[in-house]
Amino acid sequence: MDFKVRPAVLEDHRQLANLMHFSPFVHRHLDWRYPLDWIGASPFFVVEDKGQIFAALACPPDPPLIAWVRLFMNSGKIPLQESWQMLWKLVLPELVRNKHTMVAAIVLQDWFPELLIASDLTSRQSIVMLEREEQDIVAVELPPGFSIRSMQKTDLPVVADVDADAFDPLWQNSLQALDLAYSQAVFPTVAETDGQIVGYQLSTRNPLGVHLARLAVRPKVQGKGIGRTLVADLIRQTGRHGMFHLTVNTQSDNSTSLALYNKIGFRETGERYPVYQLKIS
Repeated sequence: MDFKVRPAVLEDHRQLANLMHFSPFVHRHLDWRYPLDWIGASPFFVVEDKGQIFAALACPPDPPLIAWVRLFMNSGKIPLQESWQMLWKLVLPELVRNKHTMVAAIVLQDWFPELLIASDLTSRQSIVMLEREEQDIVAVELPPGFSIRSMQKTDLPVVADVDADAFDPLWQNSLQALDLAYSQAVFPTVAETDGQIVGYQLSTRNPLGVHLARLAVRPKVQGKGIGRTLVADLIRQTGRHGMFHLTVNTQSDNSTSLALYNKIGFRETGERYPVYQLKIS
């Protein structure tokens, strides 16, 4: 075969959709955005021969300096390592040229780490999954001067600022990502003091219950119980609707979050997904 690597274009959508649904090797990032919605963003490359696509790799940055591996797939007709290297040889220089600082991937399949390690990515933490199935309600207790209300779409620019303040760059969500999250959320709330948003949570519904997808509190007011109260309020709201199965994930080295969730009744499921990173500038 005479393979060629080129940028993905909109006309590839049908082929890429079939590849994503039927290929034996597919990595999809845990994202608010459907993987093929990144077509047209860069870098997103495909391997083809005579118009047939056999592999693809997408790492568009969002937020601007962080490039997650959002999609990698291989039809099984090219060796995994060969297809990855063909694509990676174009992706990495583009990320370097555009001055992105980090490329990262959350590993969900056991065949993926070998490819990442061969490209100098290393794992220093994991995503930890937790769940709560208790039907008891946690007391909603805010310190004086703080309140909780439903999040409005107009709050999103400030929510994005809170997010950037609360998380390291690797884990920050852009305003665009938060806008997509808000459109999919149930019971989104913010915490305020003196009319200023200082914390928020976004959750999504699934067939089993509700997933607490995002929880953030500004560092200057952390330790006051605001994060705990946002989660307690979510538990109260979901309980009113008969939804008692809640899930959440956090980083294995985030001892503060792990302690908070354990105290409220979340327990680790045993699922852990390594996070691989490569600093590129």
